[in-house]
Amino acid sequence: MGTLGRRDFLKKTAMAAALPAARAMVSPLAVRAAEARPGSSRPNVLFILTDDHRRGAIHALGCEELITPNFDSLVRRGCAFTRAAIMGGNQGAVCVPSRAMIMTGKSLFHTMGKMAGHMLMPQWFRQRGYRSFMAGKWHNERPAVTRAFDDAKSVYFGGMGKAKKPGADGEGVEITVQDYDPTGKYPAAAARATDRDATEVIADSVVRFISDYRDSAPFFLYMATTSPHDPRVAPRRFRDLYDPAKIPLPPNFLPQHPFDNGEMRVRDELLAGFPRRPDEIRRHVADYYACISWLDYNVGRVFDALKKTGRWGNTIVVFAGDNGLALGQHGLMGKQSVYEHSIGVPLVFAGPGVAADRRTDAYAYLMDIFATVVDLVGIDAPRGLESVSLASIIRGEKQSVRDELFFAYRDLQRAVETRDLKLIEYYVNGQRRTQLFDLRDDPWEMKNLVEDASRVADMKTMREKLAAWQKRLDDPMLKERGNAN
Repeated sequence: MGTLGRRDFLKKTAMAAALPAARAMVSPLAVRAAEARPGSSRPNVLFILTDDHRRGAIHALGCEELITPNFDSLVRRGCAFTRAAIMGGNQGAVCVPSRAMIMTGKSLFHTMGKMAGHMLMPQWFRQRGYRSFMAGKWHNERPAVTRAFDDAKSVYFGGMGKAKKPGADGEGVEITVQDYDPTGKYPAAAARATDRDATEVIADSVVRFISDYRDSAPFFLYMATTSPHDPRVAPRRFRDLYDPAKIPLPPNFLPQHPFDNGEMRVRDELLAGFPRRPDEIRRHVADYYACISWLDYNVGRVFDALKKTGRWGNTIVVFAGDNGLALGQHGLMGKQSVYEHSIGVPLVFAGPGVAADRRTDAYAYLMDIFATVVDLVGIDAPRGLESVSLASIIRGEKQSVRDELFFAYRDLQRAVETRDLKLIEYYVNGQRRTQLFDLRDDPWEMKNLVEDASRVADMKTMREKLAAWQKRLDDPMLKERGNAN
């Protein structure tokens, strides 16, 4: 586990919470007085979206090495979807299309990373009587922030920060942030560099909003962290929790990917040497875990603010990661693939109307959050959503609402997944390569069954399913290359 046990970590986080308020908070948030809006008795919504947080990277969801007491408490309080996923991406910065799908409730090829022309989730809540506020990463069009939110603090429009040099204000990740601009322009000249770690600064803004909120209307609060995305620099007390030498390698660790998947030299893949060395991968994973524990601590501060203001019991909390990450699995480092480690994400709902301590392996996309949350709070959904409500699963009324999932990465990779099988097709340099995995027997996707003579019928069926998904979702590959299947 590292040099500190779980109990010691909890003691340390409690002590850190007692730091002077001047150290923990940013400048006061101006809260506008307003008359009560329709639906003010509805629950609040807190949506926490983390960056590069892969499925299962929480202690309570199976990662024994991780120390995440606050995420664990959320899992125990609510319903965790253990097979949640993103649909993929049309660019190397996968978080851009992922966040667009989340906010619009639309699929990959109907958004292509753009929010313009679509109703956004916080915008819809705003129109239905909620006060909407955000802090943190917004890796999409700048005017969309003003369209979607009543107010915003510490907004980061970039993709990743930079490591801070150790100094009087400590270590961490520096980002440039801006506050709400009613014009929607957010000029670069208005940006300021954070004086402390990005995770702490974003949490400060959220805590201040909760503490100062006096409106009688319910709120929709969006907290989008930059962690655990690289550069992965957590405070030393959190890094000391994890000894790289004791970090186990995943079963599907490989020194290199067995073939060219079309993205072998994208930025993420250059974060570690070739071939991948076990000791280097362990160091990356240890730093990743440290950032998640540091993130967990700051999420705990937000939870404490809800409890201190009496809002904890009337707030629906949604927690998700924007995409997964390989970190050595299949010889890869990034998220530019459609393997489970890259498309798989955590997804937890908790609060009013959500049964406690529930796990489900029902399929879910992150774009389903939109329809689910409006269902849970009892407001109507906008027309044209491709988002499917998961509320019936959360309430125990259904076992599933999706039988299959489709994935895509640029024009290089396509995949379809059923409960038993997963087919991946690669189109690189004019050649197609195929993988077929039995997910029940091989969840780590290590044994390619494409040459297995007994799987000929499965191959045919899965390729037909893939073609049907491509047609239904208006996959541009069908026009560019014809039906490659």
